[in-house]
Amino acid sequence: MDFRIDPELCVACLACVRVCPSDAVAVEDQKVWIVDEACTRVGLCLPACPHEAIIAVGDATKALEFALRRDAVLILAVESAAWFYPATPEQVVNACYAAGFGTVHRGVLGDELVAKQYLDLWAEEGWGSGGTVIRSTCPVIVETIKNQYPELIPYLAPVATPIQAEARYLKALYGADIPIVYAGVCLTEGRIPEERRRYWSTAGGMPLELLREERQSSRRFRKVRGLGALEGIARAVAVDRIALGFVDILPCEGCLDHPLLGPKEELFRRRAIVGATEPPRAPTSVLADGIKIKVGSAFQVSVNGTGSSVEAVEEVLDQIGLAPNGRPWDSGACGYKTCRDFAVAAAQGRTSLKSCPRYLERQATLAQQLAAVDALTGLASFRVLRDRLATEVARCHRTGEHFAVLFLDLDNFKRVNDQFGHEAGNAVLKETARRCSAHIRLTDLAGRYGGDEFVVVLVGTGEEGARGVAEKIRAAVEEVGVGMGYPKGLVTASIGIAEYLPEQKDEDVLVAADRALYRAKGAGRNQIATSGEEKSM
Repeated sequence: MDFRIDPELCVACLACVRVCPSDAVAVEDQKVWIVDEACTRVGLCLPACPHEAIIAVGDATKALEFALRRDAVLILAVESAAWFYPATPEQVVNACYAAGFGTVHRGVLGDELVAKQYLDLWAEEGWGSGGTVIRSTCPVIVETIKNQYPELIPYLAPVATPIQAEARYLKALYGADIPIVYAGVCLTEGRIPEERRRYWSTAGGMPLELLREERQSSRRFRKVRGLGALEGIARAVAVDRIALGFVDILPCEGCLDHPLLGPKEELFRRRAIVGATEPPRAPTSVLADGIKIKVGSAFQVSVNGTGSSVEAVEEVLDQIGLAPNGRPWDSGACGYKTCRDFAVAAAQGRTSLKSCPRYLERQATLAQQLAAVDALTGLASFRVLRDRLATEVARCHRTGEHFAVLFLDLDNFKRVNDQFGHEAGNAVLKETARRCSAHIRLTDLAGRYGGDEFVVVLVGTGEEGARGVAEKIRAAVEEVGVGMGYPKGLVTASIGIAEYLPEQKDEDVLVAADRALYRAKGAGRNQIATSGEEKSM
C-alpha cells in the first residue's frame, strides 16, 4: 500500500507534515509530496488532511490479474468484517470466490504461527526471564525502528509479521508457485475457509497464554501504544540500560484502530462487529500437521533517505535564527516538532526554508532594514527621509514646534571620482556620512538623498541652531579631504538650510533647503546659505 498526494486538492496546509512520524512528507514552496523511501505507511496523514488530498493506493491491478488465474490464494484480513458491514463475512468471502480467487483465508493462521513462536521465545533464557524483547508483529513498528531507532534493532524479536508467516505457510501448503494476495490495511511483504478459529493467539498474533500468565501491570510484560513511545523505550534500553521485559508495542490499538478503517470514535463499533463474527476457540491447534516453515525474521540497519551533515543542519538553524529568549523557536508552524527536526529535513532536501514562517519573517525584517538603510554609507535611505519629513511636518502642525533641514552637497565629487577612482569617491562618501552623524543628536536624522547629496533633519531646531550644526559639518567635511590626503579645497561641502514653521503649510521644506544649497554653491562653494536669507532679500 502506498500513499499519494493529489496536487489538485492539496493546499500545502502542512497538516500531513505535523502528524507524519517518519518525516516522509517533503515540502517545496507550495508543492507537497510523500517520499516513498522514508514512508512507514502508518496512515496518520490520510485522516489528518482536511482537504482529502491524500489517497491510499494498493496494487489492485496485480491482484485482479492473479484472480483471473482462478488459483490465487487471498488472505482476507479479519478486520474486513467491519469494513464490509452490513455484509456478512460469508457474503464477503463468497464474493471473493466469485471474483476468481481459488482459496480464501482470513489471516488466522499467521496469528497462530507467530503466537506459537513468541511462546517459544518467552520460554527461552534471555528473553522471557530477563532483558528486553520487543514484539514486532506490526510492520510500521519494525520500519520505524529500522529508520529512526536503529539502537533498538538488537531487541526486536526475530519473528516475521503474521501476514508474512501465513504467506510462507500457504506456499508450503499449496505450492511455492501459488500467487498470494493480501487484502487489508496493514503492510505485507471459493468456499468459506474450513478454519476460522484460534488456538494459540488473539488477534494480531499475541499469545493468549502469555496474557493469561502476566498481568498488564507486570514488569515482565508491558503493553505500549503509539509510535511516540519508541523514543522513551530507546532511551531506557540503550542509555539507561533498563531491562523492560516483553514489550508489546503497536502504533495504534490494533488494526481495527488503523486510520484507514475509519474514525476513532467508531472503534468500539468495529470491535463489536468483528467480535460478533468470531467463532468459538479451537480445542487444539488449527495448523496442519507436517507443514514446517521458518517464522523467523532478520532486521538489518537501513536508514531511509540521505544522511545530513552536522554542518548542513547547523547552517539551516543559523538561517532560521533564535527566538527572543535565545532558544530555538520550536513553534511547530512548519509541521515539525522542533527547529532541529526541520533543519535535518531541509538538509536532506525533504523541505526548504520557504516552509519556515520564522525564516520568512526574518527575511522580511531584513528586507525592511535593508530598504531603510543606505548600503554604502549606513545612513537612512531616501524613503526613510521622505517618511520622516512627513512625520515631522505633521508633528509640527500638531504641537506648534518647528524643525530645520540641512541639504548638503559635496562640491567637487566628480573630480574626485575622475582623478582618484570610484573607490576613493566611496571612501569620501562614507567618511562624510560618519561626520554628519557625529554632529547630530539621537532624535535627529541624517540620510543619503542620492549620489553625493545628504539631508539632515534637526528636530526642534530653528534656523540659527541649524546654522551652527551646518558649520560644524562643513568644517568636518573639509577636514576629511585634508585628512585623506587630497589637495586643499578639493573635498568641501555646500549646505543649504531651511526652517519649517507651522504657518508654512504650502511650502516644501526640502525644496527650500535645496534652493538655499544652490545659493551657497553660487556664492563660491564651501559655503552655508539659509532660506531665511532669500526671504529677507
